[in-house]
Amino acid sequence: MKTTKQILSLAVIVSTLFSCSKGMKEFKTLKSGLQYKIVDDKKGDKKAVEGSMISMTITTTIRDSVLFDSQKMNGGKPIETPVNAPSGVGDIMEAFPLLTEGDSVILQIPIDSMTHGGPLPPFAKSGDMLAFHVRLISVSTKAEFEKKKADETAKQVEADAKTVADYVAKNAATATKTPSGMYYMVTQAGSGPNAHAGQKITMNYTGTLLDGTPFDSNEDPKFSHVQPFEFTLGQGMVIKGWDEGVALLNKGAKAKFIIPSTLAYGERAMPGSPSNPKGIPANSSLVFEVEVKNIEDVKAPAPQEQSMQAAPENK
Repeated sequence: MKTTKQILSLAVIVSTLFSCSKGMKEFKTLKSGLQYKIVDDKKGDKKAVEGSMISMTITTTIRDSVLFDSQKMNGGKPIETPVNAPSGVGDIMEAFPLLTEGDSVILQIPIDSMTHGGPLPPFAKSGDMLAFHVRLISVSTKAEFEKKKADETAKQVEADAKTVADYVAKNAATATKTPSGMYYMVTQAGSGPNAHAGQKITMNYTGTLLDGTPFDSNEDPKFSHVQPFEFTLGQGMVIKGWDEGVALLNKGAKAKFIIPSTLAYGERAMPGSPSNPKGIPANSSLVFEVEVKNIEDVKAPAPQEQSMQAAPENK
């Protein structure tokens, strides 16, 4: 038989659990069906309104599986994005105006509502909730964000200038510096006119960090893509240092580029691979040995072909 003391203790425990369950925050539903629950409300005065810039961490899950982790993908750093108007069902932008700097929130949406009756992705089943765990680290106006970025870039340009100059003095003393701050050195002369924007370029290359660590190559079999690399010059398909450097070369030329981080991948850290576990750390200046295998003009469609493409289909 339970004593009075035991019964009272049990009553207190039950009462406490009931009170806690009543006090737990429940999900609320927004217009599109996106559900939200603010789990840490800092009650700040900087709201993530449309047009502002935010930095955040975000993890996307379905059941117990993690589909995306921004910190793992971005070297432990928060990601930065503008707050835009929501573009459809499940767009987490719909919830951001409810948040202030420092808040943490869980957002979720039924996976079925995002597929519009179509097939579900292989990792999901009907009835699953797709959840987004967001921590809003900072909120700023567009002007504040751009000033901060400009200041950070100026500091990095200054740091790169010294690092790259030191490397050139020790390893490529005859290299030529361009106004942008990159260096290049032609190691084998080519022939014909230099490449220009809009042309298709075929190249071989090997990229290394300043310490000599190779991070990619289309000539070294260990990187598993031994075939010429093709891209259109001047279209932003490659890093800025390549768009600038390749335009200084002609067909058959070989060269060495020493590219400051601000003309390479900047503050983005590139993930490693079995061939290069180190990856490319953030703010890394890079060295490329390149060879221009071919330069060719990209033919525009003939006028007749263009008009046929633009003509509506006859029914």
